[in-house]
Formats: sequence, structure tokens, C-alpha cells
Amino acid sequence: MSNTPDAAQRASTKVPEITLIFWIIKIAATTLGETAGDAVSMSMHLGYLVGTGIFAAVFLAVVAGQIRAHGFHPFMYWATIIATTTVGTTMADFADRSVGIGYAGGASLLLVLLMGCLALWYRTLGSVSVNSIDSTRAELFYWVTILFSQTLGTALGDWAADSAGLGYRGGALVFGALLAGTVAAYCLTRVSRTVLFWSAFVLTRPLGAVLGDLLDKPLASGGLALSRYTASAALMTFILLCVVIFEQRPAARGH
Repeated sequence: MSNTPDAAQRASTKVPEITLIFWIIKIAATTLGETAGDAVSMSMHLGYLVGTGIFAAVFLAVVAGQIRAHGFHPFMYWATIIATTTVGTTMADFADRSVGIGYAGGASLLLVLLMGCLALWYRTLGSVSVNSIDSTRAELFYWVTILFSQTLGTALGDWAADSAGLGYRGGALVFGALLAGTVAAYCLTRVSRTVLFWSAFVLTRPLGAVLGDLLDKPLASGGLALSRYTASAALMTFILLCVVIFEQRPAARGH
């Protein structure tokens, strides 16, 4: 087998290899999505609809750049992930609060959309594994699925913290425990790695949502009352440092 750069490029995808640093950055990005989304829609008093419009425009721009890119670019990839989590935050808040379908209704609707997207992706291309992202159609399915998962995670986090009465700390413990259970299943069982990946991907979003709310909500509401701008800047700095310091390789192609 050839070891030339061209052969290596053909053998890899434009998404990162799934490692511990991937999940650390993912959780930080989802927490940033909550604080940054709230900063624009609430602290700037622009509202959920305007906030969604702003972040949706950013999302479309970075997804277009990601799809046009040749090869894996960590900064481009994580910019796109952050865009999905910020627009997911404002979309979920708009549906749950402004439209009035509530956290349970929003979470149920988004779960149906997420499962429908995964089913259509599998029916169309035969695999929903991140190692099968080797075409424009697969990339489009990947990013739409991620957008639905990020939006679902916001609704789940809000439902757990508010409607279920767990609070932000309780919600973080519950979703952290569920994520730990997924890790245990990965290490100790033969459950499909693809199923476990998407399960973990969804669970990191509500964990990030409750962590973000814990940071910036008022003390009276169970938060730490930190500035949304300060929390967002700190999280962005952390993500940038992780991307710069830790090498991330593209995932190898395969089904």
C-alpha cells in the first residue's frame, strides 16, 4: 500500500479521530454554546429569534467552508461544531419558550427529527459511522445530524434542570453519570461503537447546557452568576489552547 501524502489523504476523512481530547473539546464547545447563545439572545436583549438568525447564518457559512475544504482542518472543524451548538441553543430556547411547546415537547420533537435524520442517512448511504464521512452527501447528513443533536441536548438539559427539578448541579451529575455509563459500555461490552458514539455525542450537549447555565445563571436560580461574556471568553480560550497544543488526526475511512 502506498504511503504517499495523496494516499494518506484519500484514506482519511475531514472529521477528527475520536479520542479523549475530542470529548474534552466537545464538552467545552457545548458549554460555550450555552453561554454564548444566552449572551446574544439574553444579555444583548436580541431575543431568541434574532439570535437564531445570527447563529444560523454563521452555521451555514462555516458548514459551507467545511464542505469545500480539502482534508481535515481542526480550527475549521471546531468552528463548525461551536456554530451548531450556539444555533442549537437559541433554536431550542425559541421553540421551548417563545413558541411555547415546552421543554418536554421540544425534546420529543427534536428526538424524532434526530432519529429520522439518522434513519434517512443510513437508508441512503448504508452507514452512519463517522468513519464513513467520505462524500459531500455524507458530510451534509453528518452536520444536519449534529445540529439536531445539539438542539435536542439543549432542550434535554433545560428539561432536566427546570421541569424535572434537578437543578443545574443535579442535571450535570445525571448527564455525567449517563456519559460515564456510555464509556463503561464502550470498554466492557460489544455494543455498536457507532451507537455509543452518537449516544455520547447527544449526552455531552445537555451536560454542556447545564454546565453553561450553572456558570451564568443568578445565584437565586442555583447558578454561579458569572458574566456570560467572561465565561464564553474563557471557554473559547480553553478550546483554542486544546486545538493548538494537542495534535488531532483525521479519522480513517472505513465502514
